[in-house]
Amino acid sequence: MFARTFFMVLMLALSASQWPTIAEKVQAMLEEREAAEPAAVVAKPAAAVPCGQTVLTMGRHGHYSGTFKMNGKPVDAMVDTGASRVAINVSTARRLGFSPAALDFRYQVRTANGVTRAAHVTLDRVEIGSIRVRDVEAVVLGDEALSSTLVGMSFMTKLRSYTAEKRTLRMIQ
Repeated sequence: MFARTFFMVLMLALSASQWPTIAEKVQAMLEEREAAEPAAVVAKPAAAVPCGQTVLTMGRHGHYSGTFKMNGKPVDAMVDTGASRVAINVSTARRLGFSPAALDFRYQVRTANGVTRAAHVTLDRVEIGSIRVRDVEAVVLGDEALSSTLVGMSFMTKLRSYTAEKRTLRMIQ
C-alpha cells in the first residue's frame, strides 16, 4: 500500500513540475497559429456612405413643414401621412417643369376639401436636407383645390424609417 501511495505522489510531483513547460508550449503554439491566420478585415463604418437623415420641428399649428426640393426647385411643403401621394397644384407643377396642357386630369380624388380631379405625374427627385429620393409619384390638383404642397406616403414609404416624437419628425433614408 505504501509503494502505491509513494508511486502516486511521485507521479503527481513529476507532472506538476512539467506544467510550466507544457503551458509555455501551448502558449507558443497559440501565438504561431495567430500569426499564421490572416488578420480579419475591418469594415469601414457606415459613415463612409452618408446616411440621409433630416429632422423637422412641429410648427405652431401641429404640422411638420419644410422646404423640399422637387426636381431641383425649392418648394415649401407639409408632411401629410394621411395623403397617399405627394400632392402639388398646377402652379407648382408648372414651376417643376410640367406643362399644364399636357396634364391629364382624369383621376377623381377625395381630399379634405371634397372630391376633385387630378393628374398623375412622377417627380424625378424629392429632397430635404441630406435625403434624396428618386421617382416619386405625385398628383396635380387645380390651384383652387390645393393651396399648398403635401408630401404624402409616395415619398415617406421610400424612406428607411420615420418617427414623430417630442414635436419632431425624424426621417431616415
